[in-house]
Amino acid sequence: MAADGRRLAARLSVSHGSGSGTVFWHHGTLRDGTPPRPFVTAAHRLGLRWISVARPGHGRSSPRPGRSVAAVARDVAAVADHLGVDRFAVVGHSAGAAHALACAALLPGRVPVAVAIGAYAPRDVAGLDWYAHLDPAATLALRAAEQGREHKLAFEREHPDLRWLLPDVDVEALEQGWFIDEDTTGDARAVARTDDHVALVSPWGFDPADVGCPALLVHGEGDTFVPATHARALGATMPQAEKWVSPVDGHFSILRRCDAALEWVRRRL
Repeated sequence: MAADGRRLAARLSVSHGSGSGTVFWHHGTLRDGTPPRPFVTAAHRLGLRWISVARPGHGRSSPRPGRSVAAVARDVAAVADHLGVDRFAVVGHSAGAAHALACAALLPGRVPVAVAIGAYAPRDVAGLDWYAHLDPAATLALRAAEQGREHKLAFEREHPDLRWLLPDVDVEALEQGWFIDEDTTGDARAVARTDDHVALVSPWGFDPADVGCPALLVHGEGDTFVPATHARALGATMPQAEKWVSPVDGHFSILRRCDAALEWVRRRL
């Protein structure tokens, strides 16, 4: 339960390994917090405890209209306090990557390492044409978010099934299990996507440059959901971050780099 009375839905996966540390997972839009199965398998192999919190409006977490990206840090801290976890790594994918970076920036005493996979850059980052090379459906959805929450919510209700253009490498990855059926249905889908997208195109409430812990940016050159130009622009604001840009991966297939990314995390915990 959040301090303001909202319900926060969390999932906990306990490793039977050596107890190398705890990872908080930040999911993409319209996910319910359940990580792809290969992530959990890799975490267990490495002795990492895996915790995920569904963002407001996703899964069974209560909505929070008007939330910023930064707002997630307080929710994650509340769940960590409830579970008695003092320090934890953060790993996020897609929209969740920005939220992972928010925790790293705003909870510096608690987050010793962060991984952002397929991450958006802030709208105001220097030198980035934010919509260049972006999937047409994604462009429509995010442009609608620029017009405000009510406009975006109406757009989502009118266009619930936009057709996204996926490269073959992403189609293959989804067929291999890098997809979790969402637990966000009906009008909740419109609300969840609306609040995620409005948060992404609005001021984030923190500066990624304030991430002081070791950080890793992982991106696919073939990503059509979040072009690799975002990773490069984000990386320029985070000179301490390592950057892994795969020339052969897209938005979902890049998740197959999870073993290497989690090994990177464990070495720094």
